[in-house]
Amino acid sequence: MKTKDFRDLTNDEVVKQIDDYKTELFNLRFQLATGQLDNPMRIREIRKGIARGKTILRERELKIERS
Repeated sequence: MKTKDFRDLTNDEVVKQIDDYKTELFNLRFQLATGQLDNPMRIREIRKGIARGKTILRERELKIERS
């Protein structure tokens, strides 16, 4: 998910997306440990998605504090 897509979501939706990414990351790490992972680059994509979501939430939090 791109940054623009995260910006279009509400805070609750962003949090839900982050939780979904964390669940998927857990499953990918489990697949990696058992040797069943098909696309190891997916782990990197998911980690970046989590970081993007957290960044958007933090930006919104700081924006509210300034107002």
